[in-house]
Amino acid sequence: MHEEYWESVVRYTIDSVKRGLTPNPDMMCNKLIKFGVFEQRWGHQFDKIATGHYATTTEQDGLTWLSTAKDHIKDQTYFLGQISYIQVSKLMFPIGNLLKSEVRAIATREKLPSAQRKDSQGICFLGKVNYNDFIERYLGKREGLIVEKESGNILGKHQGFWFHTIGQRKGLGLSGGPWFVIKKDIARNIVYVSKGYDTKQQYGEVVHLQGFEFITKDIWGDFNDEKDITFKIRHTPEFTSGKISKIGELYSIHSSEPIQGIAAGQFGVIYDKEKQLCLGSGMIC
Repeated sequence: MHEEYWESVVRYTIDSVKRGLTPNPDMMCNKLIKFGVFEQRWGHQFDKIATGHYATTTEQDGLTWLSTAKDHIKDQTYFLGQISYIQVSKLMFPIGNLLKSEVRAIATREKLPSAQRKDSQGICFLGKVNYNDFIERYLGKREGLIVEKESGNILGKHQGFWFHTIGQRKGLGLSGGPWFVIKKDIARNIVYVSKGYDTKQQYGEVVHLQGFEFITKDIWGDFNDEKDITFKIRHTPEFTSGKISKIGELYSIHSSEPIQGIAAGQFGVIYDKEKQLCLGSGMIC
């Protein structure tokens, strides 16, 4: 499925970066390739599909729900937040109720060559290719200014806003830090930064989601009041508690505490209060 992968996931990544967004290719790979094209080509011929994600499914009221793994550090439900009900209803997660250490112990016992292999990190399709080299190949370079948000002082220059993401700390080439990327002016090719680990500029309490879709079903309907939830805006072991509200087609998360690095283009994934069921997701806008 190489051709389909490049046409969908890689193209989506490049287009998102070009628009100043922070893409999530792993999430799109699950939605469009692993459980998308695969299902259309072969999966529809089978009753169930087993995959090695750290996740589980839960049966409630005759419906299948995506739910979190036993190993909360390795839990991958965030990356599965865009799959559909048809997809999740056919999935089996054989290692979802095992800790990573237990999986490695089984692999060692069975003499599997991957037993001690390091965990994979980074963007899957890049392999050993440097991310910035990959982006430069498609988008080139264009010099712009690095500006301190609070003072407006020009601190340096960059080679294109597309090389920088919200919350980024390394790779800015600035002294006297730490400096964090907190905003990008796409039209003027300006990258705004703020200094320090706990500056107000890095944090926000409201996350707006567009194109929000529930995985199993809409459990609230056209609600007018706020609902208690937990959520993630990136792949981390920690959940954040908050409330979700809806105005028209736009869902808004109101976090119980300030959160760092709210990046347009990434996804907000919603869970129930018990941090068990993964309810759905939308793109941060």
